[in-house]
Amino acid sequence: MAKDRFVEVYDQGAINVRKIIVDRETGVNYLLASTNKTSGVGMSVLVDAEGKPVVTRVDELDS
Repeated sequence: MAKDRFVEVYDQGAINVRKIIVDRETGVNYLLASTNKTSGVGMSVLVDAEGKPVVTRVDELDS
């Protein structure tokens, strides 16, 4: 069975949820956020101080 394309690497909160999701193919990090479970969810690419996407080495995800 193939691995899921996205993996959750960080989780914070139960009502005000913050998660960091990493794409296993590209290593790009995304922030998923929700202020409460009824208002919806937002997702955005995480960027560094220079405005470039935060990238995790894909080989680090399986360790």
